[in-house]
Amino acid sequence: MANHTPHIGAELGDFGKTVLMPGDPLRAKFIAETFLEDAKLVNNVRGVQGYTGYYKGVRVSVMASGMGMPSIGIYSHELYNTFGVEHIMRIGSAGSMQKDVKIRDLVIGQGACTDSRWAHQFHLPGDFAPIASYKMLKTCMEQAAKLGCEDRCHVGNLLSTDCFYGDHTDVPEGLGTTYGWNKMGVLAVEMEAAALYMNAARYGKHALAICTVSDHLLTGEHTTAEERQNTFTEMMILALETAVALE
Repeated sequence: MANHTPHIGAELGDFGKTVLMPGDPLRAKFIAETFLEDAKLVNNVRGVQGYTGYYKGVRVSVMASGMGMPSIGIYSHELYNTFGVEHIMRIGSAGSMQKDVKIRDLVIGQGACTDSRWAHQFHLPGDFAPIASYKMLKTCMEQAAKLGCEDRCHVGNLLSTDCFYGDHTDVPEGLGTTYGWNKMGVLAVEMEAAALYMNAARYGKHALAICTVSDHLLTGEHTTAEERQNTFTEMMILALETAVALE
């Protein structure tokens, strides 16, 4: 049945068991055209492109999540609960807040701190700690070792924030919304992982965030929008190899 949810105009069975979710629809298109065989467009509602094809003989999907926790929260909810998806891998960009986490390094989100109130909807009597699926994390690091990129992978906490821009006049220059988090060893900041991890926990599914460092909040180094769209291939290949190994 087409248009089965308000935001995904696909039919049941159109998605693979594992979905890779970049934020940018053009990055989803790039992954499908570059790495997948027999890729078919299965969703284009609101221009959020989703494709399903084959990587090394395994059926894999890739669909954009948009920016921010409300956006990935909607798409992951519908993929998990309507389309039978078991694993979602966020593959996005992040800003490093640690000196030893360099531009183009990979940050694997073992956990996701957040300044969001996403967990409020679950009516919990305390704070919830959003963490990745251990199965997916373990598989990802095994594939990183096989690919020879393990030494560029940093495993630890991400910060999922609701603010890309904000009022930072009272905190040290360069730290912005990360002020206080870096002293706790949080590796990098992004905007989606915490909501994804909480949805996976709520619905008994699996989630992992793999991020490429696109900007460094301490040094001011950064990549361009075109580089983020087309050149973060190490992260893309790691995610695809992880998807194959999860089968």
